[in-house]
Amino acid sequence: MRIGDNEWPLEQRPGCTPVWRGRVPAERLPALAHDVRGCGGQLTALWGSDDRHLGGGFAIHVAFGIPQGTAWVSSDLGAEAPAYPDLSAVFPQADRMQRAAFDLLGIVASGAVDARRWLRHGAWPEDAWPLRRDFDAATRFEPTLDAYPFIQVEGDGVHEIPVGPIHAGTIEPGHFRFSVIGDRILKLEERLGYTHKGIEKRFEGMTAEEGARLAGRVSGDSHVAFAWACCMALESAAGSPPPARAQWLRALFLERERVANHLGDLGYLGNDVAFGIGFMQFWRLKEEWLRLNARLFGHRYLFDRVVPGGVACDLPAGAQAALTDQCDVVAMHVRQLKEIYDEHAGIQDRFVATGIVKPELAARLGLTGLAGRASGQAVDARVDAPCPPYDQVKVAIVTHDHGDVAARAEVRFGEVFESLRLIQELVRRMPAGPLLAELPTAAAGAEGLGRVEGWRGEVLVALRMGADGRLERVHAHDPSWQNWPVMEPGVLGNIVPDFPLINKSFNLSYSGQDL
Repeated sequence: MRIGDNEWPLEQRPGCTPVWRGRVPAERLPALAHDVRGCGGQLTALWGSDDRHLGGGFAIHVAFGIPQGTAWVSSDLGAEAPAYPDLSAVFPQADRMQRAAFDLLGIVASGAVDARRWLRHGAWPEDAWPLRRDFDAATRFEPTLDAYPFIQVEGDGVHEIPVGPIHAGTIEPGHFRFSVIGDRILKLEERLGYTHKGIEKRFEGMTAEEGARLAGRVSGDSHVAFAWACCMALESAAGSPPPARAQWLRALFLERERVANHLGDLGYLGNDVAFGIGFMQFWRLKEEWLRLNARLFGHRYLFDRVVPGGVACDLPAGAQAALTDQCDVVAMHVRQLKEIYDEHAGIQDRFVATGIVKPELAARLGLTGLAGRASGQAVDARVDAPCPPYDQVKVAIVTHDHGDVAARAEVRFGEVFESLRLIQELVRRMPAGPLLAELPTAAAGAEGLGRVEGWRGEVLVALRMGADGRLERVHAHDPSWQNWPVMEPGVLGNIVPDFPLINKSFNLSYSGQDL
């Protein structure tokens, strides 16, 4: 296929979304990356694999978002000292992905400026690689000192403020190192990886059903998105799409997940500027939303409703009226709350011009999802690479170009209203038919990729099947990989007390990238 001015050996694969698959020599990866950037594409995910048991060496895999869909390319590397050219010079978001691939597999990004360890944290020896096939996951190591070399800022009046990794609230661990003059932020450096759980190793040898359950638990607030992406990848590998009704129900679950998270975050944004009534009202709406999930579908957060081959539950009697009525009620209350947020001087004083990520910077660093759309990036997989039923319902992309906390809140409000409309349309037009199709056993070596626009951004799951229909290699990718690095320049010039507000306006996942 043609990307930019050049032809690349990629062929379109059958599946719910357009995926172009191929292999290119490692030395050609930077040229491909330049072509992708030249045509307006972005690097979505990068991961490695140990293929020595297949008679080869290692491999590096890259997924690019391109106008035609997703380009999934792989490059074969040697069994000894595996290496490939650095891609972060073209796509800065590749930096931490490359460092994670080294920590887990020992695959080197040659020429990369930043070669610091990312995930290891002294939890295993420097010469051990947990994702290699010959690594025994049951092995336990004594923790060693992990002296991470933070970048120092020096000068008269410069102070350093370490925050975390353990926080006062019930949140996941992350370390934030601020360099400040007074309370003005000169530099922020993040250190994540504290919730590394060995999920990618755990996938090895699982059945399709077990793998889908685990994928849905990569980041609990995005369960439906991850479960759907994994099932999409499994169904692509098996060459068996789910029934139409199941696809529509999956979209219904996904939009309900989106609304629940936006309601909660809009409440938290109010709480972070001491507007407690906003927090209480939005969380009242979220609680009622989750209770209806439990009553209609058996789980507040819709866990294990999306399964390989379809879905595990149907709309019960009276569900259409209950869902439609709730959407009307929530839309009314959110509209009233939006008027309050928009007109409240104290809220606007804290939101406007705080944590600005300009569109030019967002495009350069690959900012994605709702945060990207708040900085002028009109990208949404439901529109750009629609899988059924999004190819049959029109999704209006909500964007803003100011890139501040106010813009990210505005996008959330707009997406709530759009998802409420979509839910009503999905329920009204829901086709009849079966909920589940038997998933045939995929051949050894069969591959699949799933791409779903979760509430935070684009979720991607890529996998390869092994013998007996079991999983051999699975990579689950959260959009937080792209977005965490962007928050570092996004807080510059702001005051330290505004960091919690800026952080919440992105609301990125720790667990989702600490695989």
